[in-house]
Amino acid sequence: MAFKVIKPGMLALVQDLGRHGYQHLGVTTGGPMDEPAFRWGNALLDNDDNAAQIEITFGMFTLEAQAQTSIAITGADLAATLNGKSILSWQTYPISKGDVLAFHQPTFGLRAYLAVKGGFLIKPILGSIATVMREKIGGLSGKGDKIAAGDSLPFQETTYHKARHVPRLAIPNYDQVEIDVVTGYQYRHFSGLDRARFFSSEYTLSQHCDRMGYRLDGTAIGRNLKGIISEGIAYGAIQIPSDGQPIVLLKDRQTIGGYPKIGCITHCSGALLAQKKPGERIGFRYITVDHAERERHLLMSRINQWR
Repeated sequence: MAFKVIKPGMLALVQDLGRHGYQHLGVTTGGPMDEPAFRWGNALLDNDDNAAQIEITFGMFTLEAQAQTSIAITGADLAATLNGKSILSWQTYPISKGDVLAFHQPTFGLRAYLAVKGGFLIKPILGSIATVMREKIGGLSGKGDKIAAGDSLPFQETTYHKARHVPRLAIPNYDQVEIDVVTGYQYRHFSGLDRARFFSSEYTLSQHCDRMGYRLDGTAIGRNLKGIISEGIAYGAIQIPSDGQPIVLLKDRQTIGGYPKIGCITHCSGALLAQKKPGERIGFRYITVDHAERERHLLMSRINQWR
């Protein structure tokens, strides 16, 4: 049993929590750009945390159900409709055979997540079904293809449905402009003036924003710094190339790089950043490692206690 893809939209990808343990081989992690939204989607349906979902970027994505099931939608508001009637994000819906689920253009945020009861049934590659188009790995075919018209997204049919919604206070504010940053060991190589400029300036998301990373336009920093010996790249690393314009590296990042890094954004802030579109503005806010760890622990505790 499956959803049949009628319209594939701009970019729809199969994702789980990512492909871990292979970066030493040059294989990146992939996974959902907005991890909290992904985790809430599986929690709504009592799925395993890692159950496969569809990440829908910018909408224009239409599916027809071939069997009964239960779904959850989280993340951005892509003006979703079920059989032509508007439905809301952050809650579950029963699905019958022949139902048409459509996602339109964004009204709030950029990326939505479609979860199905039991998860989408797709064969993993290197322990994960996460789609990384650049590396041609994961997804329906195992070769990193994005979802196309006519594809079938398989699931286990079920008549069970439980109406649930995410608590209002737990739904993130995607309008937030401050992105939290933890500084790293290379922070000391930046001058005091560069540090002040970085944390006091606003940056605009450029047109060069994708799952690999977000390039920013704004106050240049660190232009006098030399490159470094290539080293492993963590999720959220903020590289400063020779033009001084920051690049925030995200889920499909390269595994090594040789640009200086002023710090690293947190997982929670990475989710907020992933919901922003080119042309929007952000600023950076310093937080400690302890603060970042407490923030993530609070998120995971809130989801687990709610289940």
